[in-house]
Amino acid sequence: MRLGSVDRREVLGLGALLVLAAVVRFVGLPGRGSWDADQGHDMLVLLGLVRDGTIPLLGPPTSIGDFHHGAIYYYLLAPAAFLSGADPTFVVGEIALAGVAAVGVTWWLARSIAGPVSGFVAALVMALSLSAIDESTFIWNPNLIALSSVVALAAAWRARTTGRARWWLLAAVGVLVTMHCHVLGIALLPPVVALWLVSYRATPVGPERRRIGWAGLASLGIILAGYVPLLTYELGHDFAETRAALAFVASGGTGVSISLPARLLFVGLRIVAWPLTGLLVDGLVIGVVAALLVLAGLGWRAGQAPSRERTAARWLAATLAFGWVVLTFGVSGLASVTPLPVDHYHAFLDPVVFIALGIGVAAVWRGATRAPSADRVEPPPAGLTTPVGPTTSAGSIRGVETTRVARVVVVVGLFVLLVWSVTHWPPGVAADGGWPGARAAADRIEAGVGNRAIHLIGLPLFKSTEAYGFPLERDSRVVVEAIPQGAKHDPGKLIPDPAAAVVVLCDSLFVRDCGGAAEEAALADLWPSPIPVRLVDRWQPAPGRTISVYLPSP
Repeated sequence: MRLGSVDRREVLGLGALLVLAAVVRFVGLPGRGSWDADQGHDMLVLLGLVRDGTIPLLGPPTSIGDFHHGAIYYYLLAPAAFLSGADPTFVVGEIALAGVAAVGVTWWLARSIAGPVSGFVAALVMALSLSAIDESTFIWNPNLIALSSVVALAAAWRARTTGRARWWLLAAVGVLVTMHCHVLGIALLPPVVALWLVSYRATPVGPERRRIGWAGLASLGIILAGYVPLLTYELGHDFAETRAALAFVASGGTGVSISLPARLLFVGLRIVAWPLTGLLVDGLVIGVVAALLVLAGLGWRAGQAPSRERTAARWLAATLAFGWVVLTFGVSGLASVTPLPVDHYHAFLDPVVFIALGIGVAAVWRGATRAPSADRVEPPPAGLTTPVGPTTSAGSIRGVETTRVARVVVVVGLFVLLVWSVTHWPPGVAADGGWPGARAAADRIEAGVGNRAIHLIGLPLFKSTEAYGFPLERDSRVVVEAIPQGAKHDPGKLIPDPAAAVVVLCDSLFVRDCGGAAEEAALADLWPSPIPVRLVDRWQPAPGRTISVYLPSP
């Protein structure tokens, strides 16, 4: 079967994989994803876009510096927000659809490189991956990267293998979206550019080469055009984003004390293990084994595969290696484990890992070391004819037996990997109750404060209150969410409406005495003594969070 042809069984298999991926992502979707300040912030931006027509020029704030990701993230989610009136369930539904689509594109790319088995395995593991499912079920800017990055890789590979220059334009769009959804997605740009350069130089001088050159220039134009919103913001704010990014680079990034060799090892294993087995420290043995086997398989195919597959394997290996180096030196905090998630830093490499796994498994399955390329059958050398009648040799028998044993080992290994992933899927309902939990908490706040304006205060003061500010503002409540730290020196500006309610949101990750002395001390700093408010309600809407509702004293 030629690689370009897809028979009915493959179509049915792909359809089954997409249905499977959709089921495990959409069942119970409203409450599956966690809901905190990041989700509230993104939905407030989308609410402003839908309700007020405020077009964002910046994306979400980064966690590695005082600058932002790209605004295209919000533009991509805008359709779901407009259709639903900024309902988070519809927005996360769009993200889940993107996760399902990423499974399909990953199938296509893996299959185009190493055949049907490669595509099926890569898509199956991605469909059931605990990390991929988690990334598809809550609102967060890195959660669109799986689709955008695999589209970029697939389009670039298609352009390289077919010579059709227009595919480079789609690759540029994929890279642009990846870079906007997370600033570290810029590490995907050099591998795609490198493949374009290889294609350009390998094409004889003539019209086709000129088309590739023009496609490269047009792709550059697409990427530059994608940063017009950022440029617009910069021109109006004295290039604040650029200065903040340069300051972050000058500071050396998020440094840690771990030695460079150990950092290289841990970050490398973490990148490869994450999409297969989740956080490395949660499954150290299976994570390390899976990562090493995938890397060994990719290295094997980069050195021993037929020309087409070997080229792809080397390109994917270089993409992983480049991302690994960038992340190790640029975000050295990946070498440590913190209560806050950091694995989204390398989410743009997740599809590469799934495809590398598929390539290695496919090679073992067909028993190939230097097997004929999957897209063509090599004819016998001139002068030789195909033997007539059965032929048998001890070597061929041993080869068949070895292939059978290898297939059994591969099937067992995949079964163990999938069982691990399924048994470690994210819970059916997020620990914090997800969006329904935040909606219920907002309803309780509104019931307690009546028609009063609401002042939200986060403890500690740098803690955002947007997780609960969004549902309140979506209900058109008058909400003041941000109280600057210096405001305590001018208490008269805190509550222009003396009848306003005060709602304190305390995070026990940073404050040990939520609802106790720490909260009282914070209120005492914000208002003259005695505090002109009285407590009317207090509860924990989620583990580690405490909400206290205060009304003006009579």
